[in-house]
Amino acid sequence: MLNSQVLNNLSIKIKEIVKSSPLEDMDKNIHALIQGAFTKMGLVSRQEFDVQTEVLRSTREKLKLCEEKLAELESLLKNK
Repeated sequence: MLNSQVLNNLSIKIKEIVKSSPLEDMDKNIHALIQGAFTKMGLVSRQEFDVQTEVLRSTREKLKLCEEKLAELESLLKNK
């Protein structure tokens, strides 16, 4: 999903427009509709992106260590 702040700002603007009309009840539906559209587009929040970036960084570090260990073990096997 996109940044929650963007959705909140959009929601606030819609509330201001329909504050004095019976459309006020539609705010929740509009918010859900927009959220659903963003979900279908495969968008994620910045927070989720940052979490996944950190997971990827950590995984790359572990992979590098495993590759180094494997190279060391292969070297030991070749020397026997």
